[in-house]
Amino acid sequence: MSGDAAGLAAPRPHLIRRLYDWTVGWANRPGGTWALFAIAFAESSFFPVPPDVLLIALCVGAPRSSFRFALVCSVGSILGGMVGWAIGAGAWHLARPIFIPWVFSQATFDHVQALYRDNAFLAILTAAFTPIPYKVFTVAAGVFDVSILTLVAASMIGRSARFFGVATVLYLFGTQVRTLIERYFDLFTWALLALGIAGFLAIRILR
Repeated sequence: MSGDAAGLAAPRPHLIRRLYDWTVGWANRPGGTWALFAIAFAESSFFPVPPDVLLIALCVGAPRSSFRFALVCSVGSILGGMVGWAIGAGAWHLARPIFIPWVFSQATFDHVQALYRDNAFLAILTAAFTPIPYKVFTVAAGVFDVSILTLVAASMIGRSARFFGVATVLYLFGTQVRTLIERYFDLFTWALLALGIAGFLAIRILR
């Protein structure tokens, strides 16, 4: 084992560190790409964990494959967004008790409705690229009769820009980024959490 691997094998590591190490391990397994696709797909309508976490881990483990991972993540997310739209358009009367309040709040949903009245394309594009919860916008697009073409077009631009942006950084600086993540992992975790909270708050600001 390398020195880095030995260091990670310290007694009783934090659970989140174990999850990180396990996730990075997927970079060398065929199933890692499918796991990334599945998470990106599910996150676009209901899953709470953003695919960026696994995307970063996979790119860190195999920087040369970063753009392939970004493509898989983008396709999975866009297709998942279409499913979210279909849920909102065709099954909201059944899905509503599950989504509200368990996936997102009524207040957040109402804010998205207001944003759609102003500019649906810009609202979806912003959510697709930033930490704003994308799933709220995909489901709400179906509920509020936003064209699926609008959803797909904005999602293709926003999601691809976001994931390929991450992939580019990791392709160029993969080794350095991995060292920083492993050295400052606790801070990195809190930063991801803060971005998630900031996303929900941003919906109020954009109104």
